[in-house]
Amino acid sequence: MTKTRLGLPGTIRACLFDLDGVLTETAKLHAKAWQQMFDQFLSGRAASSGEPFVPFDVIRDYDEYVDGKPRDDGTRSFLASRRIQLPEGTAEDPPTAQTIHGLGKRKNDLVLALMRKLGVDAYPGSVRYLEAVRRAGLLTAVVSSSENCQQVLISAGIEHLFDARIDGIVAARLNLTGKPAPDTYLEAAHVLGVSPAEAAVFEDALAGVQAGRAGGFGFVVGLDRVGQAELLRARGADIVVEDLDALLEAA
Repeated sequence: MTKTRLGLPGTIRACLFDLDGVLTETAKLHAKAWQQMFDQFLSGRAASSGEPFVPFDVIRDYDEYVDGKPRDDGTRSFLASRRIQLPEGTAEDPPTAQTIHGLGKRKNDLVLALMRKLGVDAYPGSVRYLEAVRRAGLLTAVVSSSENCQQVLISAGIEHLFDARIDGIVAARLNLTGKPAPDTYLEAAHVLGVSPAEAAVFEDALAGVQAGRAGGFGFVVGLDRVGQAELLRARGADIVVEDLDALLEAA
């Protein structure tokens, strides 16, 4: 396969990037917010039932059940792994509600508080790669399940580097199924006017890599920030790097 100086096949016309953990250093904030929310919920449940408290594993549980997925899907997936069923509730549920929507809102409040306290930074290597992609004339889109995507891009100072944004708000409006389904990435390719075979997907989440492979995209880049290179390859990554600018060096 002939590669360009961007480390991509020469047939690629567009680059589709996940947000948290790929472009911005927010994946750790999300993981911490999930941990805080679930541990509070699980400890309260254990206290009332007399069952042992088994905390949320910020690496294994986060990677397997919630990373890259829409918020309610992640909540549902993790609870299912613990054989816990809760009512779905509604979008009007407060963060205190013991429902899927309520827990999701609680997690969102926590991550927003962490972002306000700690700020949002873009990975320097990702910015260098994005700028090289733009100079090369390729189209770009950010594809995220987060409803806070635009706010994060603005805070990180990289909103101007994208031609399109498919986020949690857009996905809800268009009724798109979240990752690991390929729907959001397929919508990004559609908006940019390219076929999936002409687009590369950049993901650090196992569910996101699965989405890229399921959508028939021309190239899937796995970004290993936490030591899961083999898992990313097993889910369908064509190449795994530790930082995006490594693709510039390898090209």
